[in-house]
Amino acid sequence: MIVRKIQPGTCKAWLSRVSVASRQEQCFSLAVPPQPVPPLAQTLQGYLTALEPLLPPDELSHTRRMVQQFGKPGGLGQSLQEGLERRARHTKNWISDWWVQWAYLESRQPLPVHSNPAISLPRRDYSDWRGQLVFASKLIAAVLDFKAKIHTGQLPVEYMRGKPLCMELFPLLFSSCRIPGPKHDYIAHHGRSRRSPTHITVVRNYQFFQLEVYNSDGSRMTESQIHAQLLRIRSQSWKTDKEPMGILTSEHRHTWGQAYNRLLRDKLNKESVRVIEKGLFSLCLDSPVMRISDEKYASRKAAQVLHGGGTFSNSGNRWFDKTLQFVVGEDGSWGLLYEQATAEGPPIATLLDHILEYCKKPDPKRAPLVPLPMPKKLYFHIDREIKRDIEHAKQNLDILINDLDVNVFNFQRFGKELPKQHKMSPNSFIQVALQLAYYRVHSEVCPACDIASQRMFRGGRTEFIRSPTNQTLKFILAFDDPSVSREAKLQLFREAVDAYGALTEQALKGRGIDHHLLGLKLQAIEEGLSIPKVFMDTAYGLATHWKLRTGQVPANTDSVMCFGPLVPDGYAICYNPQADHVHFSITAFNCCEETHAETLALTLNNTLCQLQELLQPAV
Repeated sequence: MIVRKIQPGTCKAWLSRVSVASRQEQCFSLAVPPQPVPPLAQTLQGYLTALEPLLPPDELSHTRRMVQQFGKPGGLGQSLQEGLERRARHTKNWISDWWVQWAYLESRQPLPVHSNPAISLPRRDYSDWRGQLVFASKLIAAVLDFKAKIHTGQLPVEYMRGKPLCMELFPLLFSSCRIPGPKHDYIAHHGRSRRSPTHITVVRNYQFFQLEVYNSDGSRMTESQIHAQLLRIRSQSWKTDKEPMGILTSEHRHTWGQAYNRLLRDKLNKESVRVIEKGLFSLCLDSPVMRISDEKYASRKAAQVLHGGGTFSNSGNRWFDKTLQFVVGEDGSWGLLYEQATAEGPPIATLLDHILEYCKKPDPKRAPLVPLPMPKKLYFHIDREIKRDIEHAKQNLDILINDLDVNVFNFQRFGKELPKQHKMSPNSFIQVALQLAYYRVHSEVCPACDIASQRMFRGGRTEFIRSPTNQTLKFILAFDDPSVSREAKLQLFREAVDAYGALTEQALKGRGIDHHLLGLKLQAIEEGLSIPKVFMDTAYGLATHWKLRTGQVPANTDSVMCFGPLVPDGYAICYNPQADHVHFSITAFNCCEETHAETLALTLNNTLCQLQELLQPAV
């Protein structure tokens, strides 16, 4: 068995290095232990410790008394903890379903920017529609090949530290779609039905097509067959005078839920929507991204994948509810947009690795000489109400897009090798740097969340690693103080990096605090109790007002991940550390006068250079 080890520090929501295992090991979650409920006392102590850098002493002592009351023997906390332990004994995973429901399906915010992450990949070597369709054909064939590996049990089980990871999300990526509802959404999984779907949806110039990707004998279509069909789709989608139906999916979830019900009253509309929802995945054939300057192009490219660039650009080529959407531009840009209630970083990273490897190979099969059915264009009946819904959705999406500031940059002074040379975790190094940069811009530290995978447990999804730590705050206060020696600063930096590493370790063992606290709160609601005071305290509101939403993308390629901030006065920062450089994407909302993505990007760049000098002083 070949094992390519996954470093714990690179194991946030993403895992792209896999261990090759035998087909017999391909049991999606049976070999993986259940997720433990962390000890109550440990979580409450961890919560108080996390509040120390954020709260003044008087507020902290008030919260400490409240937490002690909640956690005392025989108290409410203990009763709720016992409820969670019972739940853990009788469910596959005590928190995952609740987490998906609470974090995603009950959220009423629009999916673009606020929820769906985008991944922008290095430009392909073409710059016209011909190259676009050749690459799109190869991409479709690569994804179908990956799906076949899942279906036949040939997908290698992934390992971390010699332990298998839960693989159960992989089959759910295909033929799944989020469905809007009045109070909460739900996920429709069509891949489980007896007659599993055999088509994908292709969108060009706001027009949707049903493209069958399997031959009548069940074999996958070859790249040349797919290419011939994409040429047909192109010839049927010249005009852009069609109503952009996909824009409706970008709305506030309650608004879209109402429009969805109106849309589906019509039989033709219902049939077309069902085809999109049931498709294996969607392919968006975009018109070129407007080229401003090389410097801004990376940011524009990432924004295009994230939201389509606006109603006058490619936003009408999206169906944001779809679990998987591949975006292929005429100018060589490409990427992937995914819906988080079903998909998460680890399976997406593995899928992208497979696509990139597959794209290096020549087309393996010759096309059989069989006539192919014409791709089916999907039609919609648009009445006055639907037309009004589309107009409102267009206005709201353009407002959201214009409000989002996206700054993508490649930091080239060093990459993950530098921290490793100094025996530091690259992820912990970057997290401390982010807090220092934020402090330099805003003169305060703020609650930040990073994401740790919980796939070492059955049905596990994610956990937050929160910062800043006390050690990080001490280091930040000392760093710009000229009276503190370089040696003392270096020692404080090491302590800050190590403290973050210890929190990462706890999270990877299933002992993070945030999902446990959420579980206790939801358990109280489940039991019909009023929400415990500890969760109504202003400290809890402050501690969960994530001004820094962060995510590492440890992919093997120069990809950039991008999503919007969690709060109006916050940032989202994604980073992809390579050996000698690091890709960053920073987003902020223009409507907040305090936050500015470019200012934070320049400060972060400067901060990283100074941290390098701290580790490697010039002679």
